[in-house]
Amino acid sequence: MIIGDAPLSRHDVVQVARFDARVELSAAALERIDAARAVIDALAADPRPHYGISTGFGALANTAIAPADRTRLQQSLIRSHAASSGAPVEREVVRGLMLLRLQTLATGRTGIRRATAELYAAMLNAGITPEVGEYGSLGCSGDLAPLSHVALAAMGEGPVQVERPGAEPHTVETVTMDASRALAEAGLTPVVLAEKEGLALVNGTDGMLAMLCLALADLDRLLDTADLAAAMSVEGLLGTDAPFAADLMALRPHAGQATSAAQIAALLADSPIVASHKGPEDTRVQDAYSLRCAPQVHGTARDTAAHAERVAEVELASAIDNPVVLPDGRVVSNGNFHGAPIAAVLDFLAIGIADVASMSERRSDRFLDPSRSFGLPPFLADDPGVDSGLMIAQYTQAGIVSELKRLAAPASVDSIPSSAMQEDHVSMGWGAARKLRRAIDGLERVLAIEVMTAARGIELREQPPGSRTGRVIERLRQLVPGVGPDRFLARDIEATRLQVWNGSVLQAAGLLERVRSWAADGDHAFQAGRRPAVTATEPTDEGDR
Repeated sequence: MIIGDAPLSRHDVVQVARFDARVELSAAALERIDAARAVIDALAADPRPHYGISTGFGALANTAIAPADRTRLQQSLIRSHAASSGAPVEREVVRGLMLLRLQTLATGRTGIRRATAELYAAMLNAGITPEVGEYGSLGCSGDLAPLSHVALAAMGEGPVQVERPGAEPHTVETVTMDASRALAEAGLTPVVLAEKEGLALVNGTDGMLAMLCLALADLDRLLDTADLAAAMSVEGLLGTDAPFAADLMALRPHAGQATSAAQIAALLADSPIVASHKGPEDTRVQDAYSLRCAPQVHGTARDTAAHAERVAEVELASAIDNPVVLPDGRVVSNGNFHGAPIAAVLDFLAIGIADVASMSERRSDRFLDPSRSFGLPPFLADDPGVDSGLMIAQYTQAGIVSELKRLAAPASVDSIPSSAMQEDHVSMGWGAARKLRRAIDGLERVLAIEVMTAARGIELREQPPGSRTGRVIERLRQLVPGVGPDRFLARDIEATRLQVWNGSVLQAAGLLERVRSWAADGDHAFQAGRRPAVTATEPTDEGDR
């Protein structure tokens, strides 16, 4: 992937972060980098102070730094700012933020040196992933602590993770080692930072933007899965497909609503179960909201994601640093590192996710209640009373949905002043992104339980399912048995979740093309997903991790 000739797309970010696509700086990007660096070198020789070049940082911006101390200034900045804490964040997040920082470096607006930018590209290609703790970023001045851990690794310091082939086929082993050793094994030389480079490497919203791009990729898959789960529930609960008609959607023409309604209707189009109760003998006037209003709720989440995509596109075309080097040679402080635009949509997405999951749980619950399931046994049990069936699967859904409601509380409305009140309003965008990742995981599990529940409910009907939902059930049954005596239910839930996660159920339903088109290696990427891994730690001075 060439970096520097055009803005990255969110799909590009996913390819590098999740699927290890290789990167290369373009010739034009290197020329821009060199031109901007020449400006910084000239200002470094100027007796007048220039922020981040010949001064301290933040509240210490008025402190002049002598030329002999400036390398130590840059090193001290990175070491002191690499102050995150908590469990290491996911490999794909760190790779994403590294890529996005590299893209900003390629704009020629940061004053970085060519060798430093090239080292970032080489680290990505070598699979060297710095360890970044979960806590530490306030989202302004960007993701300072996470980006500082990456810069620290480029200096040859701190722990990193390197992936190697695992003992079992199609697995990888993650080894933790010191950055200096990882760089040496890859044939790379640590960087010695010069004027302005410390700021250029840490003043960005790259972590929260990376997590937004990854979240949007996951929602491409999960919102289609939500439509599939809803269609299976409508079918299994003897619902009607009439509310999903295109002319009804046109009366309230939200794009996301129309998309979800069309998908649900298509999935039910040839269902013998749906057709079996369309006659005048069916006395029900209308279905419950959780069935009838699925397009409205799913569509709201789709439209929210579409808005978030537009924000991501703007951010991906931006150059975020402070100060920035402008084409006319000025080096100007600015506020573009504030994470507010990203933080707001990260929170917005968490609200939509909570609503979609809440409706999914309500549909699942209807299957388990004989007073609302239209003839199905209590809890879909094989022998009600002796067997509990799927009773506790709904408890699991309910617990997750409750958690998703808490995660929907916005992080971006909070702010805690820092840096001796110089940074007196922050975005908390990193926190918004972290809780969104947890919310996506919860939605995936809730939808998996609905798919599992609806599949069992459909199989208990006298008529066969439609062709597309029938193929989903056939695929599911390859790993998850059907109706029978109670068994270890957590295993069934996890097996179903894996089929939601890797796109298997969407593929069976004929929906996978919509979300696979951007993925590296086509089918293989979705079958492999976030590759299975085992962890190992080699003895180092860092100790066990």
